[in-house]
This record gives sequence, structure tokens and C-alpha cells, in this order.
Amino acid sequence: MRKKYNQVFHHRRSTRLKGHDYASNGLYFVTICALNRECLFGTIDNGIMIHNHVGKRIEFCWREVPYHFQHALLHEFVVMPNHIHGIIEICANSHRPGKIQNTDNQFRSPSLTLGSIIRGFKSGVTQWARQNTSINHVWQRGYYDHIIRNRHAYYRIVNYINRNPERWMDDMFHPDV
Repeated sequence: MRKKYNQVFHHRRSTRLKGHDYASNGLYFVTICALNRECLFGTIDNGIMIHNHVGKRIEFCWREVPYHFQHALLHEFVVMPNHIHGIIEICANSHRPGKIQNTDNQFRSPSLTLGSIIRGFKSGVTQWARQNTSINHVWQRGYYDHIIRNRHAYYRIVNYINRNPERWMDDMFHPDV
């Protein structure tokens, strides 16, 4: 017997900023976690991330993002044992050959959003994992994002990303924390 739909129980709250256009120019700090925060991507040894084959593929797929989403530029990035952090810059005004420019931004393609970039990335990694490992589900649902609003915040986040492996034992995503 199927459970009756309960709007309160079944509704997931969005972590996205209400009213923000996630296809607009900007810098976005994203965190994407492995399913159940399982350490699927490698290990940390003396503050250095040692990628396994899945971690290496994640790094490869991340670096491929601009080839699939030409309006996306990548900044700092790190693969951790059970999550990744990265900064994506969206340049909505960049011209893509063969595409009609939408000057009024009234009907922007959903394929130009931060969400579409993350979905494409996660999908590529998952597809590879299913074909090459015994892992069928790599990622938890959704992702965390933070809109970077100024230079100070940008450099603080860059420092956080770069120092993340050496702080693994205190990381909120560490299995023992």
C-alpha cells in the first residue's frame, strides 16, 4: 500500500538563496558530499590527500567542467575522502558559439545554472563509478553552496579549501567527528 502524500513530511527545504538567479555572474563555493559521508575517494596521510581511483576520476571530471559548461570557470578545488569543495565562477555573459544570446535574461536556460553544472558533474562521476567500480551511488542528494560576495570572503574560502586536508581530523565531515 502506498503512503499518502504529506506536504509537511515530504517537502524538502531548499538550501538555495530565495530570489537569487543561480545563472547570474558570480562566484559560488560548493561542497558535495559522498552518500552517507562514506570515505569513497581516498585517504589523508600526514595532511596530504591520497586519491584512490574514484578520487582521481572526480578530479578529472571537475577539471572537465568548463569543456561542458563554457560559461563556468573553475577556481580552487579539493577532493577529500568523503566530500569535495570547489569554487565555480559563472560568467553568464560569455558568448557560446551557436547559441543565441538572451539579452533580457527573462527566459534563461536552466542548463546555465549552478545546479545544472553540479548535476552534470555528479552524473559523470556516478556513471564512471558504476561502469568501473562496485559503487552504484556516489553522492548524497543535493549540495551545499555559498555565494561569494567580496574579495575578503573569497580569500578566506580559498584558504579553507587549501588547508582542508591538513585539518581533516577536525573537519565536520570526518567520520569520527
